[in-house]
Amino acid sequence: MTVTRAVFGLIMELIRRDTDYAFRLAAQMAGAYGQDRALSARVLAEDNDVSYALACKILQKLTHAGIVESVMGPKGGFRLAKKPEKIAFSQLVEAVQGPVTVNKCLMGGFKCPRKGKCPARPKMAELQNKISGYLNELTLQEFIGTANERE
Repeated sequence: MTVTRAVFGLIMELIRRDTDYAFRLAAQMAGAYGQDRALSARVLAEDNDVSYALACKILQKLTHAGIVESVMGPKGGFRLAKKPEKIAFSQLVEAVQGPVTVNKCLMGGFKCPRKGKCPARPKMAELQNKISGYLNELTLQEFIGTANERE
């Protein structure tokens, strides 16, 4: 799927700061995946310029969503619960902020009185589908691969 820079820019405006931080934390854990080690919340926070308290909240949400697992003990911390190529960006987004929605009229339970006659709704729905498709297709593995290519 080809996504223009404008659409990617729009996606990033729809992504909250906490979710952006979750991407960073997850990317670092993805880099350590398969090394059989966990990263402490403090290390993750410091390495990614996120406050320790906020990193803990984000890691708790990611753990609750089954994306990350907590490891107890002296070498404890956090690590990915599954392979980076099995984690879609949509999972990270939804774990932290809920689904990205272009407009509330596109949300399932919202009853808009103009639904049948709104001229903007078809294009908004098309945009929603493109954003959702992109977030579902982009994996954490692709994300860290793209970041490594830029370095």
